[in-house]
Amino acid sequence: MLSPILVPILGDQLSHGLSSLEGLCPADARILMMEVWDEATYVKHHKQKIVLIFAAMRHFAAELRARGFAVDYVTLEDPENTGSFTGELARAVERHAPREIRVTESGEWRVEQAMQEWQGRFACPVTILADTRFIASRAEFARFAAGRRHLTMEHFYREMRRKTGLLMEGARPVGGQWNYDAENREPPRAGLRPPPAPKFAPDAITREVIGLVARRFADHFGDLEPFTWPVTRAQALEAAEAFFTERLALFGPYQDAMIAGEDDLYHSLLSTSLNIGLLEPLELCRRAEAAYFAGTAPLNSVEGFIRQIIGWREYVRGFYWHLMPGLAEANELAAHRPLPEFFWTGETPMRCLADCIRTTRQDAHAHHIQRLMVLGNFCLIAGINPQEVADWYLAVYADAFEWVELPNVAGMVLYADGGRLATKPYAASGNYINKMSNYCSACRYKVAQKTGPDACPFNALYWHFMARNRARLESNHRIGRIYATWDRMGQAKQAQYLETAEKFLDSLVPARKGWARNE
Repeated sequence: MLSPILVPILGDQLSHGLSSLEGLCPADARILMMEVWDEATYVKHHKQKIVLIFAAMRHFAAELRARGFAVDYVTLEDPENTGSFTGELARAVERHAPREIRVTESGEWRVEQAMQEWQGRFACPVTILADTRFIASRAEFARFAAGRRHLTMEHFYREMRRKTGLLMEGARPVGGQWNYDAENREPPRAGLRPPPAPKFAPDAITREVIGLVARRFADHFGDLEPFTWPVTRAQALEAAEAFFTERLALFGPYQDAMIAGEDDLYHSLLSTSLNIGLLEPLELCRRAEAAYFAGTAPLNSVEGFIRQIIGWREYVRGFYWHLMPGLAEANELAAHRPLPEFFWTGETPMRCLADCIRTTRQDAHAHHIQRLMVLGNFCLIAGINPQEVADWYLAVYADAFEWVELPNVAGMVLYADGGRLATKPYAASGNYINKMSNYCSACRYKVAQKTGPDACPFNALYWHFMARNRARLESNHRIGRIYATWDRMGQAKQAQYLETAEKFLDSLVPARKGWARNE
């Protein structure tokens, strides 16, 4: 009997169109899926994130078996489980003596390094295939990046529009503009009542995983229940259809809005399903495009949604592989302050931060403006260490894998890459948060007050950030003029800002060890 092709499938590769499965005869293959301790704990992932991935893996394994594939599924509590991908692959090779190991490339640098070592460790050939679920290959992004100092996303996005034909009329964009972001910045209006997003009750498989996580990961961050994320493609498609029919039309105008206690608004909540493979980028973009041509969603909403996927998502993946491994250590602004304890406890009188951390703890989710302009903005202007911030984002969000999380944190949020990704630091005072949310009205701090113990901390921190980074930022054409405003204040006013900021920074309690990583 011919020895099989061994196909390892990772927890973010749950796609029936995966390149390692393409053209594979079920009778000629052995699938290997593994719940391993190393992956669940290299950062201490949110409890719901672990449930999401393990439950989705178990459902996907059942779907593969229904297609006729033989699947070796190693559960976390299997007494023989070695706890690592390489260890489990070695055991599978011993069991099956495969003639070939065929695997789709990993999304993360450290796992890719392990895969490269497999080629010298095992007697059979190891074939690592490109992940064709992405629109741009790594090589394609490398060609785009060659010779560019600033890897501007907009230029890349236009290339992806041309490649896919999405919202294109020949060589021109539909509507005559490439980007409608200027129309997508509406603050929340009174009485805004978005329709509820679908929630999915756990079935027996998922409930078993919830019990596993309760037993084995009790010290990890986050609430375990209620768990309502889609864990199958069928559920993910249902969630997508609800978004396109009920929320896409107003997604664009209110995508930057924030309302205390309203966690979903008009957002799609599809990033978890997309990033583990239950949904694919082009199918979502074509469905959104169809809504525009059918007249059920305006161009600004549809273009904004498509840009997030074929523009931003594809771009950050290419950026990650282009700059790794150095991106993980980047710290251009020399930020070394420890992450505050309240990022884990949520115990802060700053209402905006407390609400964003609450939804993160409850649901392993916060939408992109909460992540960028509240949580991220605070970390930027307070000078929090980029590696600690990256660990936090990677641990707490269900859709966070390093390829998408690290470029967002190091580049977009913290400017730690020195401006390779963003053309300016996204620093803002309390005025931005007040404009785009209802947080400030019931906050213990006063957003209109600039200095002193009752002033919104974002106000003084903003100027403290600008002052301490003047040598690095003054020549930036997008923000250099801000220093003229600083200089016109005079020394007394400047001193008040700096003193207020320093007193606040001195009051921050650093997070204890062991929240993000086992130490």
